[in-house]
Amino acid sequence: MSVISTLKLSWCIFNILIQNRSFSMKIRIKGNSIRFRLTKTEVQQYIEKGFVEEKTQIAEQLFSYGLTSTATSERMYASIQNNKITIFLPLSFAEEWASDDKIGFYDTIEQSNGSKLSLTVEKDFVCLDDRDEDESDNYPNPKAGLLKS
Repeated sequence: MSVISTLKLSWCIFNILIQNRSFSMKIRIKGNSIRFRLTKTEVQQYIEKGFVEEKTQIAEQLFSYGLTSTATSERMYASIQNNKITIFLPLSFAEEWASDDKIGFYDTIEQSNGSKLSLTVEKDFVCLDDRDEDESDNYPNPKAGLLKS
């Protein structure tokens, strides 16, 4: 099954974590919604280099997804080409994201076929529940102090 066929499923969630890497950008796809969550290292790479990318091997094909800066748009937008989903962010967003106060960016794009695509790019916070994954490079969860013992 190709990536495009997979995206056509009515409900699909990818939560891809690459082992043996110092970071693990996450992607979640559900209907016409795409969300990326980035660790501290990935946000820093995006700010410094203007892009960050993650890959996973599915059978004989390579699926990838990435975040790239663009000087040609003042809004977020996305594309899919050659088994790669890319979300483009305006250059000015990198400066905003350098602040720890800025959690992420959100937009809904009307596509040429009339459908809407919701895009979210956020900092990845440490989960409030115990998880069996390395979250040492995630941002502290702002809700952690609100929990009662």
